[in-house]
Amino acid sequence: MRPISTATVVGAGYMGGGIAQSLALAGLQVRIVDTDPEATQAGLARLLREAQDFEDQGLYRSGSTETIRAHLTAGDSLAGAVADVDFIEEAVFESPEVKTVVLAEISAHARPDAIIGTNTSTIPVRVLAPSVQHPERFLTVHYSNPAPFIPGVELVAGEATAPEVVEAVKELLVRTGRQGAQVADVPGMVLNRLQYALLKEACSVVEEGVATTEDVDTIVRTTFGFRLGFFGPFAIADQAGLDVYQKAFGIIEEAFGERLGTPRLISDAVESGRYGVKNGKGLAADYDDDTREALIAYRNKAYSKMGELLRELGPAPRRS
Repeated sequence: MRPISTATVVGAGYMGGGIAQSLALAGLQVRIVDTDPEATQAGLARLLREAQDFEDQGLYRSGSTETIRAHLTAGDSLAGAVADVDFIEEAVFESPEVKTVVLAEISAHARPDAIIGTNTSTIPVRVLAPSVQHPERFLTVHYSNPAPFIPGVELVAGEATAPEVVEAVKELLVRTGRQGAQVADVPGMVLNRLQYALLKEACSVVEEGVATTEDVDTIVRTTFGFRLGFFGPFAIADQAGLDVYQKAFGIIEEAFGERLGTPRLISDAVESGRYGVKNGKGLAADYDDDTREALIAYRNKAYSKMGELLRELGPAPRRS
């Protein structure tokens, strides 16, 4: 497929607006459109004010606001805004009933070859795809809030989604400075399945009187959460030692039962002699001596720099 150069974002709220702003900043010609022209114009005005604020704060490079202003416009109607663009991203309320209506209208007025993405964070493609004409051009393109600053994007292809459509969106993400990860079509996908699992266990810890909400947040952000900006859970486990994790899971499983039992993935790895970085065979990757040394040096530098950044920023604002 030809590269995506024009786009419309349907939904000019904070999520859709942030996506539109990001695409415009990358040089695409972008329209936003909302429920009526007044709401759309208000959204555009807010985005330009925010862009200038970001630039003044040093969060955007000098000249970014003018780049966005030159590339971002407000559509008068949904039908007109989607009629002649390469890519349409739907970013309306997280409800199947709402999204199916909007997606049906989008696909009725878009070019037959226009790619249509949904920014859903939990709804499977298979639930929404029946509302889309030519479902081979439809997929989930899930940005995270705040869209201007969170680089990861979840991609979900449906049963009918054409491989070239997925590749075109992946190319767009690279061109706009994003990192895409393609996952299976299940509720919650990966981001929210993991995020909600952590929150559920955190709630259990507080409900059981193990720790306060403040102490849980402190532990998460200053320990394993401190690492997560650089490494995912499998890379972290490789560094700690998969055999160590297996033993620790055994202790935790004795206390809490099967719901926190040892994952088969880890047991199988250890049984096959894969212990992580320590012996060069892990879940995230394999490591030779040079890679292991470079990884440890990178890790130490990354954590040191993260500590410097947090000391520079100070604690997050909160009401006492």
